[in-house]
Amino acid sequence: MNRPTVTLKLATSLDGRIATASGESKWITDEAARAHVHRLRAAHDAVLIGVGTALADDPELTARTDPMPQRQPVRVVFDSAARVSPTSRLVRTIEAGPVAVFAAAGADPARIAALQAQGVAVERLEAPGRIDIDEALSRLAARFRVTRAFVEGGGRLAAAFVKADRIDRIEWFRAPILLGGDGVPALGDLGLSALAAAPRFRRVAVRDGERDLWETYERAL
Repeated sequence: MNRPTVTLKLATSLDGRIATASGESKWITDEAARAHVHRLRAAHDAVLIGVGTALADDPELTARTDPMPQRQPVRVVFDSAARVSPTSRLVRTIEAGPVAVFAAAGADPARIAALQAQGVAVERLEAPGRIDIDEALSRLAARFRVTRAFVEGGGRLAAAFVKADRIDRIEWFRAPILLGGDGVPALGDLGLSALAAAPRFRRVAVRDGERDLWETYERAL
């Protein structure tokens, strides 16, 4: 399959949580770590999030570097029911860079039309009620010329990419705090019943930040 390489970004507590039980997440990692994330965004052709993150955080997802990049990555939301609001920050900042929504077959045509009216590229995938990761990656490559994709969140989307065996690299920023078992996990359920089936990665870099730790992992061959 002609697909982009995929990097998963994680920004977590030491125990792998991305938010408290109440949903508070700003900011787990420090300003230096967030600056690195903006540079990583700029180095990729597309930034991918799930609809849960889009609705909860209302992010902009632009790469805000100094100097600013010559072009912004495509900002992509995996949104099976096309629930992204036409008044969201993503859509309101569409002049800064393109926005695409990947919706499943059967998504509400009125919602799709409202997004398209604001300039959003809506890709309707064939599988009803869900989004096929491989089909989405193929379309990103063919229609948006994406060769490097950056998955930023949330846990369900990250787990979907891991289960599909489509994560090539992990950039993991870890803050020296603990949020506990009632915090929101960075990765959703994988349905593993045996350790032998666990996806494996090898660590290729570790960097001490001003406060946080930045680790890089690559797919184990």
